[in-house]
Amino acid sequence: MSRTAQAQAAPNRTAPNQTAQTRTAQASGASGKQQSVPALAADLRVSLMRSVRRLRAEKSDADLSDGQYSVLALIDRNGPLTNRDLAEFERVQPPSMTRTVGCLTDRGLVTRTPHPHDGRQQLVALTDAGRATVTETRRRRDAWLARRLAQLDPAERDVLAQASLILRRIADS
Repeated sequence: MSRTAQAQAAPNRTAPNQTAQTRTAQASGASGKQQSVPALAADLRVSLMRSVRRLRAEKSDADLSDGQYSVLALIDRNGPLTNRDLAEFERVQPPSMTRTVGCLTDRGLVTRTPHPHDGRQQLVALTDAGRATVTETRRRRDAWLARRLAQLDPAERDVLAQASLILRRIADS
């Protein structure tokens, strides 16, 4: 197990006055040696997945699945979309998306209207309730993360700001 994984598994025993550099050095192996690319990839994967899992727990509707919320957020960002477009964005099969949209329709979070140019398709759009669900979930997630970031010292927040840009570049590649 890598030192970072061991540190994550162990209780937090760092002193409150410890600097960001000291904590970063401990997490990366304190020897001053850079972590190998495969080890860094494994550590980042675990850290990102745990962070995402924790953020996903902050939602306004406990009965809404992560996949259903993802569809609502996608429509909120992009406007009305067809089932096919939603399935492509979410990388699922069209029948799976049809079931998801059906559940969201039944809950009053989306509506389906005829496509203006293709009578064989329907556009899926948010209702006011769907938009409110997305807005409240984003507010809760932002608030949870802001509280955690406020506990960090400025140097750690600077590191995360830089990492955010790098992670976005990786995700967009």
